[in-house]
Amino acid sequence: MIPCQLPEIDDSDAADERRAALGFVTEAFAEAILAGLEGDSFAHAAMFAAFQELVDVYGEEATAVFAERLPERIRQGEFTVAQRH
Repeated sequence: MIPCQLPEIDDSDAADERRAALGFVTEAFAEAILAGLEGDSFAHAAMFAAFQELVDVYGEEATAVFAERLPERIRQGEFTVAQRH
């Protein structure tokens, strides 16, 4: 498979689709919690499934490049929902 670049996040059509997809994942997450699963277990499984899909679609190298940017994005609070005190 020839690796290609993952699409940019600020593409408006892609962003709308990602927001809709996040809604589905959020609902599945809530259902898993209600079923008694630990949140971190579901989160790890969801990340594993997501990376499997990205590798399948874009290849290992493009997915690895995408993943290399995650620490900075996490530290900048991109994935933080609640305000810290």
